[in-house]
Amino acid sequence: MKIKKFNELSGKNKVLLAVSVVVLVAVGWKVVRTVTGQSQQSGQRAGTVAVEVAPVEEGLIRDLGLFSGTLIPKSQFVIAPKVSGKLKRLYVDIGDSLRNGQLVAQLEDEEYQQQVIQAEADLNVARANLEEAKSSMELSKKEFERAQSLHQKGIMSDAQLDSSRAQYSAQESRYKVAAAQVSNKEAALEAARVRLSYTRIATTWEKGGSVRHVGERFVDEGALLSPNTPIISVIELQPITAVIHATDKEYFRIKPEQDVQVTSTVFPGKLFHGRVTRVAPLLKETSRQARVEIDIDNEEALLKPGMFVNAAIEFARRERSKLVPFSALVQRNNLQGVFIADINEKKAAFKPVTVGIVEGEKAEVIEPAGISGYVVVLGQHLLQDGMGIILPERLTGGQAGAGQKGPAKAAPTKAR
Repeated sequence: MKIKKFNELSGKNKVLLAVSVVVLVAVGWKVVRTVTGQSQQSGQRAGTVAVEVAPVEEGLIRDLGLFSGTLIPKSQFVIAPKVSGKLKRLYVDIGDSLRNGQLVAQLEDEEYQQQVIQAEADLNVARANLEEAKSSMELSKKEFERAQSLHQKGIMSDAQLDSSRAQYSAQESRYKVAAAQVSNKEAALEAARVRLSYTRIATTWEKGGSVRHVGERFVDEGALLSPNTPIISVIELQPITAVIHATDKEYFRIKPEQDVQVTSTVFPGKLFHGRVTRVAPLLKETSRQARVEIDIDNEEALLKPGMFVNAAIEFARRERSKLVPFSALVQRNNLQGVFIADINEKKAAFKPVTVGIVEGEKAEVIEPAGISGYVVVLGQHLLQDGMGIILPERLTGGQAGAGQKGPAKAAPTKAR
């Protein structure tokens, strides 16, 4: 009957009827999907999440500035000859310890010894000339005094007196020249002796410790050296200096005499102690960083120049602070907080917190000051305020979590 009525419809009515049926089916399907999705979402919110928790602790936390840097010698200089010559002996080598005033090298000195002998001979000649000039001057003085006496008695004329006076003045001038020549030869002898002493090359320094080390050797025995040719480099390793660079954020917090803890990957687990000695008064325009030097206690001489180190400068510390794992911090509705785990009710409650110092994997909670209990450190990204949680068996004693039949399955422990 219905088929007959449908056949009696016109073609236009048939098309309209078919379109209406398709629209009704699409609308119905959309309503079904919406209802099903809302039901699933509601079920998810009402469900439980397996989590890992950690207790809120109370203890020490420090505000540390972490830097990396390079080690350089506390002091470094190069030993070089002041005169030219052939390197006859080299008494030290790389790594040897040095004392202040220690002889390290010897140049061939025959030529300089001969210069000393020549200077001594010249000095002897000058002294002999001085004695001769002195004798002549004394004789001329006596002749002049006798001429004055005779002139006063009217026996000697004025011309003769003037001649005697001129002769005495000439001998006096000769004596002064001879005395000057002696001084000149004495200075020449001293210069020759100094040049001879330069063939024996020793270490000297004014400040710092009494021990240095040979860092590098630049020449070998037998080399012909000119003045200022480097022979060896001398470095100071106790203390040793670490150079770090601080940005403007940390620059104004770093002060001289601050304690520094230094570590190196070469010596894992070993801690070296240092202090800030110099802070540059400027930040370089190219890097926007300032140079900071740290003196490190290196009595065992383990640290060497050129090594990389990590430095931690303590800016502040707080005793008996409320501490939570940094991984427990989450963001909800533009608020930073943690999920407090209710062990008895097996529920998680979101609590906004104010974070202070962060050190490693620990964070200080300033507000609320009385926070306590357990915080969720794994699985919190699935949580909403008031949701049920499945706790590890170590906290539940093997009892089932909320909304779960059978023994609760512990959540995996987060790798530290």
